[in-house]
Amino acid sequence: MQTNFTAEQLADPLTARSNKVLRTCVHCGFCTATCPTYKLLGDELDSPRGRIYLIKDMLESGRPADEKTALHLDRCLGCLACMTTCPSGVNYMHLVDHGRMHVEQTYRRPWRDRALRGLLARVLPYPGRFRAAMAAAKLVRPFAALMPDHRLRAMLRMANVPLHPPAAVNDAGTHPAIGTRRMRVAILPGCAQSVLDPAINEAAIRLLTRAGAEVVVPRGMGCCGALTHHMGREAEARASARCTIRAVLSAEADSPLDAFVVTTSGCGTTIKDYASIFAGDPMEAEAARVAALARDVTEVLATLGLPPLTGVPPLRVAYHAACSLQHGQRIVAVPKDLLTAAGFTVATPADAHLCCGSAGTYNLLQPELSAGLRDLKVAAIEATGPQVIATGNLGCMVQIASGTGVPVVHTVQLLDWASGGPIPEALQEKL
Repeated sequence: MQTNFTAEQLADPLTARSNKVLRTCVHCGFCTATCPTYKLLGDELDSPRGRIYLIKDMLESGRPADEKTALHLDRCLGCLACMTTCPSGVNYMHLVDHGRMHVEQTYRRPWRDRALRGLLARVLPYPGRFRAAMAAAKLVRPFAALMPDHRLRAMLRMANVPLHPPAAVNDAGTHPAIGTRRMRVAILPGCAQSVLDPAINEAAIRLLTRAGAEVVVPRGMGCCGALTHHMGREAEARASARCTIRAVLSAEADSPLDAFVVTTSGCGTTIKDYASIFAGDPMEAEAARVAALARDVTEVLATLGLPPLTGVPPLRVAYHAACSLQHGQRIVAVPKDLLTAAGFTVATPADAHLCCGSAGTYNLLQPELSAGLRDLKVAAIEATGPQVIATGNLGCMVQIASGTGVPVVHTVQLLDWASGGPIPEALQEKL
């Protein structure tokens, strides 16, 4: 794609990076075949190619974002299926990140949008605030139909998930390896996950320690910055990321780390991109070190090998590949291979490349589109006749569970159960 940035514009490192991305695109349109929003809406501007044109025009002209550009960029899930299918290697992730930053910095949204997005950014990354907000939402939920904004109604409908008190698993400390120590890893407690389902990290720590890893929960760990980063709120995202970087490197200063384990794949994709996010920043080297350490929990388990299996029913498991895992991190076979090795029968739904509609805050900010994608995903999953659904991302778990009666669990919860851990709570009443 031909670009026409001025030398002055290209002096900005972010614009120079976007220029390289734009010049990689050859307009082939392969991306439209795998774009969930294009599948639903059929609008070229709601495809990666259309959004690339919008971002190019906005950045080249140097103009503030307008309502049209904001609308179509907001509709993008950031699922990155386009990057998997692109034959030219266009880094759409970096381009849309830049576009969203420009929108956030130059476009004045309607007051309801500003208020809602600001509320999410100030609540979701903070477990204490999020827990309090969820408790309040449960009280207001019966009156959801009276809410003036359809997005608020959707948020209140989602407040039916169980609310957990603060869990000890998220406290700073060290969990020794059982037997010979083969690896020392840090683990991300997570923000929303620590409130909605702390059992995920409990299972991960039990599993990792049985496999021979010493697991450290670093002191001072908070949100990784993924949530606000994908909203274009870069200053807030970097502030959160800096805390994560310092916490991990502090743990490594005590003793070398072999990996930084992430159990929420949406967070993992952002953390693995820290080197790019902090390019030119005084913390660039530290960010790059943490990015290099970051591993999805299944990657670490594939290296360690599963602990001895204790035997579980050979359940039929529909594996949902989270977009952030299969497209963002290119991890496709490893989780399914681990589940198969643990004794489960693994089924892959049709159109596995398509997003379930969760996508961070997408199901809160775009509830109608999100619900349409969820329904397509649930239909494909249920067609495999599963007894349980497994995935590697909390947002996908909550999204899919809202549309099916089939139990939904994290992959590590099944692996933990198969090697001596407790049966996942979601399965207790089903078996």
